[in-house]
Amino acid sequence: MSRRVELPHRERGRRETPRRMIASNKRARHEYEILKTYEAGLVLRGTEVKALRLGRASLTGSFAQELDGELHLYGLHIAEYAVRGWSDHGPRRTRKLLLHRAEINRILDKIREPGITLVPLALYFDNGWAKVELGIARGLREYDKRQVLAERDAKREIAREVGRRLKGRPPARDLR
Repeated sequence: MSRRVELPHRERGRRETPRRMIASNKRARHEYEILKTYEAGLVLRGTEVKALRLGRASLTGSFAQELDGELHLYGLHIAEYAVRGWSDHGPRRTRKLLLHRAEINRILDKIREPGITLVPLALYFDNGWAKVELGIARGLREYDKRQVLAERDAKREIAREVGRRLKGRPPARDLR
């Protein structure tokens, strides 16, 4: 006789699914120095979830701010769902972020410092729940961006040259 093992209520029917990226804010990593990241849930309406599942979202120009002691996401564009119903949503409406109170307080303390802001970095599904990755960020100046690009190019050249040497090829000639 085999024994049936009962799973706790929370784990019954739950399946692990990998993160599924919906949208990412590549420009934010170029424009800002990311100091710390947080994962937050979103308060969404019915058709917004369906539009997100189709990948119809854009983080361009979006940002997070405090409103009445809570964090809200402004400027996130979620296109209207094609099969419209009575629960349509505004594409760029303000959406509340879901975080623990201690995390909200920590974030608010940080973003009250001058030059620090809260930017969304990615929007994705994690175990069926829509999540947004937020970054506490400091804006980069133009010369900082140029320096980062120069460092990236130098690292790429070094890696290329190391690869050539490991393969036994002669060093590349400088054509400048």
